[in-house]
Amino acid sequence: MTIDTFKGTAASLSLDKLRRSCGYCAMHDVCLPAGLDGGDLERLDSTVRERRPLDRGSALFHQGDSFTALYVVRSGSLKSYVEGSDGDMQILGFHLPGEIMGVGGLTNDHYPSSVEALERSSICELPYPQLQAVSASMPALHHQLIRVISHEIVSEQAHMVMMGKQQAQRRVAIFLRSLADRYGRLSRDPTALTLPMSRGDIANYLGLVIETVSRLFSRMEADGILAVNRKSVRILRRDLLDALCGGETES
Repeated sequence: MTIDTFKGTAASLSLDKLRRSCGYCAMHDVCLPAGLDGGDLERLDSTVRERRPLDRGSALFHQGDSFTALYVVRSGSLKSYVEGSDGDMQILGFHLPGEIMGVGGLTNDHYPSSVEALERSSICELPYPQLQAVSASMPALHHQLIRVISHEIVSEQAHMVMMGKQQAQRRVAIFLRSLADRYGRLSRDPTALTLPMSRGDIANYLGLVIETVSRLFSRMEADGILAVNRKSVRILRRDLLDALCGGETES
């Protein structure tokens, strides 16, 4: 190997590491607390493992697997679900870039649900023992983890309330508004949604039948609230969508 070739290889490896580091990740502002200095980021980088990309339909982990790590979506999207003894599936949530998965495993050392990619996705793995050690010396990171875990619990409670009380149209409206708000946090256009999940997945998540979901999408399109083109949904009247939500939230 020539000196020039060696230098080129070294530069390539250095650039690759830079691109994969937390400090230069596109999700930096979403995942990390403010105030981490270079030394903190270097220690965090030593903890995070970037997993190979998951193809659509591939599992990140399965219900009942031993809890070993938390995971953060770097790109793409995933769904979490549980399976009953009769084989029925209940979708618990959809996960977008910057969002954490696997929190349920903290309760009994096993993941209570399965997680599957809705599209080709990349994931950052945070092995929990190493993450605990690092966060113990980084108060800002520890606070961020507590905040994220608390948000997951609050979101689950809000979803349970919605499932128990809200009418079908309101459930669909709340779902779309929540997705739009999450797009906004990612600096994406909150009026132009791409739904990676199927109508069947949405129906399952909302406790409805697929025909009802399709009918309500069509009704909101006829009312001028949405423009729907298969998996693309444009919110034309956010004020009318908010009115359908009736003051209820799910984030």
